[in-house]
Amino acid sequence: MIERFLAVRAQSEALTAPLETEDYGLQAMPDASPPKWHLAHTTWFFETFILLPFASGYRVFHPLYEHLFNSYYNGVGQPFSRPERGQLSRPTVAEVYAYRRHVDDALVALLAEPGDATHDEVLRRVELGLNHEQQHQELLLTDLKYSFSRNPLAPAYRTDLEPAAPSEDAQTQRGTMGFDGGLVPVGAASGFAFDNETPRHQVYLAPFALADRLVTNGEYLEFVRAGGYAQHELWLSDGWSAVQSRDWRAPIYWRSEGEDWFEFTLGGERSLDLAAPVVHVSAYEADAYARWAGARLPTEFEWEHAASSRNDAGGNFVESDRLHPVASGGSTQLFGDAWEWTSSAYGPYPGFKSEAGVLGEYNGKFMANQLVLRGGSCVTPESHVRASYRNFFYPPDRWQFSGIRLAYDG
Repeated sequence: MIERFLAVRAQSEALTAPLETEDYGLQAMPDASPPKWHLAHTTWFFETFILLPFASGYRVFHPLYEHLFNSYYNGVGQPFSRPERGQLSRPTVAEVYAYRRHVDDALVALLAEPGDATHDEVLRRVELGLNHEQQHQELLLTDLKYSFSRNPLAPAYRTDLEPAAPSEDAQTQRGTMGFDGGLVPVGAASGFAFDNETPRHQVYLAPFALADRLVTNGEYLEFVRAGGYAQHELWLSDGWSAVQSRDWRAPIYWRSEGEDWFEFTLGGERSLDLAAPVVHVSAYEADAYARWAGARLPTEFEWEHAASSRNDAGGNFVESDRLHPVASGGSTQLFGDAWEWTSSAYGPYPGFKSEAGVLGEYNGKFMANQLVLRGGSCVTPESHVRASYRNFFYPPDRWQFSGIRLAYDG
């Protein structure tokens, strides 16, 4: 556990290594957080939920960090205002890294102690904290991409990120994978899982089919050029309102010059790769495209059943070091490249109960007004996802690496 703890903690700092000091405080919208805050908040998690209750004699690094770096745990205290995180020039970047060293040293010392009656609970919470930090590693990159995109200079997070080789045929034939349906098990079966993946239970699925790859930029561009954003009949009512009020005309990071299209990436702006999966679309855009294409979005249980049944599901994760989705190359891309919107509302499974105490605030209180996404993306750590993993965002959200897989009845 010590080795794994240090590896995950080092990965967060490796992701921030390309940044300049000025980048650590960037927060271009209320839903995003500055890189410095992500580094501090994940440290606060280990300090608050493990060191303070279990490490005898532990002294906090700074008494006000409990307020500054609490995200939403009301049982701990009043969190600092999320939209104002970017206003915190202090603590400095150096002080945040010193905070990380302080907590890391204390946590390693705690793990190295002989086990007692609390040891299993310490290990359980460390595992939760590591998965929590992996979530924030992904958020750090997605938030930073949005903040950089708002700069007219279009700065690159890393200039050494190589774009994928262009495909000779961006419109490769899209096939389908058929499933008989029936009564199938869903939910976490063994190993680590978040509470929202439990309890495991059975659901009934009618026969269905899923596309054998994600929708590409080239295919979505056809929707754009066909006037999909002007056809109200394709859109859910709330989606049409969003199109009108937010002036949506294409995915968030797309830009056109005449007939040429470009996409902002973590490697800077590039020509739109027509063969790569489309990303950064809202659930409303995904749903409208599916209607236009004569299909629908899958339910989360259709997706999970399919992902549990296939051996060719792997795509690109953060370890691929592309930080952008690429063409399928024969993989079904059920995992990696793009989080896949489903039509399923994010809610509790039958028999779900939030954990007692403050850690019960982790997932349960967010089970309203959001939709489930599945599969992970090109900035997700590969060890972090599994078939039962449930991500969730609000339908208008577009800054995540969210994409589209089509589903069909029968």
